[in-house]
Amino acid sequence: MRKFIENNDKLVTRLLEILPGFFSWNLILFPYWGILVFPNVVAYFILIFNLYWFYQSFHVAISATFSHFRIQAAMKYDWMSDVQGFPDYKKIHNFIIIPMVNEPMYILERTFDSLVAQTLPSSQITVVLATEARVPEAERLAKINPLIKKYGNKFANLFVTAHPLLPGEIIGKASNERHAAIETRKKFLDTKKFDMNYAIVTSCDSDHKYHPNHFACLTFKFLDNPERYKHFWQPAVLFYNNIWELPPITRVVNTLNSIWNLSLLARRDRLINAQNYSLSFKLLHEAGYWDADKVPEDWGIFFKALYEVGRGVEVEPIYLPLYADSAQSTTIWKTLKLNYEQLRRWAYGVSDTPWMIKNYLLKKNIPFWDKTTRMAYALWSHFMWPVNWFFITIGLTLPTLLNPAFGRTTLGYMVPKVSSFVLSISLLFLLVCLVVDFFYKPKLEKNYFLRVLATPFELILMPIAGFFFSALPGIDAHTRLMLGKYMEHKVTEKV
Repeated sequence: MRKFIENNDKLVTRLLEILPGFFSWNLILFPYWGILVFPNVVAYFILIFNLYWFYQSFHVAISATFSHFRIQAAMKYDWMSDVQGFPDYKKIHNFIIIPMVNEPMYILERTFDSLVAQTLPSSQITVVLATEARVPEAERLAKINPLIKKYGNKFANLFVTAHPLLPGEIIGKASNERHAAIETRKKFLDTKKFDMNYAIVTSCDSDHKYHPNHFACLTFKFLDNPERYKHFWQPAVLFYNNIWELPPITRVVNTLNSIWNLSLLARRDRLINAQNYSLSFKLLHEAGYWDADKVPEDWGIFFKALYEVGRGVEVEPIYLPLYADSAQSTTIWKTLKLNYEQLRRWAYGVSDTPWMIKNYLLKKNIPFWDKTTRMAYALWSHFMWPVNWFFITIGLTLPTLLNPAFGRTTLGYMVPKVSSFVLSISLLFLLVCLVVDFFYKPKLEKNYFLRVLATPFELILMPIAGFFFSALPGIDAHTRLMLGKYMEHKVTEKV
């Protein structure tokens, strides 16, 4: 198999690109033709899936609650006192890479202000503002110069890079971050200004707002970890900076995505870095940096590190909230469209799976169970993205219309009833998550409690939101990859 893959790389890659769409389309359509051929199998399949979803809902509620208590403690803890217990803590230096294209100034300033407010001394922080050379210089300088003037003396360094799009690269966060990281290494690490063994690099979107304890906690975890050169660190990314400004249907989507991120912190067997994360500069260098020819970058760099370094590559949670913007535009329609495009781009992370699978089969330096458990979770997450909604929401309701005779059997009558009961109980776990979520949404001076009270009623929109902002963008991304209609990175609009 190894020789076949190596000798037929393009063919194997193309087949693996077809696989996700082939899988998801067949699974979505399975109940509709299966109900005519072997209806009992379809009924039991949907029932088992709904029981699995019940387990998932229970697990998310428990994990989110556990994460909540850990976060509340970490927010109050004096991390710097622990950091100062290490004799070499002053050698630590944090490089924070912020890709920037066309973000409004107030969003950039909000991110910079959260970095200025860190309990970790600013002398141990370098901000790398990663701009794109394709943006006209006058336009770039109009934003860069005010930031340098306001924040240039707030950190050890404020370093600006301009990414020139090279042959073989595509526009996106991955190629920009790769260029910024390499330029940062040349300027600060290759010159021995800072020691790479004590350098931490953080991937940060321009709309991210840190908790004041974030980098003190990160520094402590780095110093306290004997496996520091094999680990990533991941906070709870909550899309709540502008949550109350959204239409209810997208507020539901971003609330559920935030709860999911919160719950994942407690599951280190499933936790893979996403959106905002940190790792040692040494690990980033050994892994070969981000791939400049790919749209996804977060799960990609994890699996690159896993395949290059081997045993021991893990993601460690940072039990602190990190606030991000939800996709929002100037009108409700544009906001809906923007959320769809953002979720389709996230779903297009499935484009990483061909090289993940190839390396899974080719790499010999990783223990079987280490790579298998990670690969299984990644494939399940990607492949099932468009499928879940159809089994949960539609179940046997529509398929039995094609075979009404089966609907009148005992099994055909009971499975929808049992499934409905199971999913109704699952909603109780969601209410637990909403109680936890109450502590993290920003407080508003006016009508706050009215909006909080209205939140459970917005859940009525879940079936509609699930279709338009989960199933549809998921199957869109899978189908594009299957047909070879490759997506390019599109920067989410900021208003």
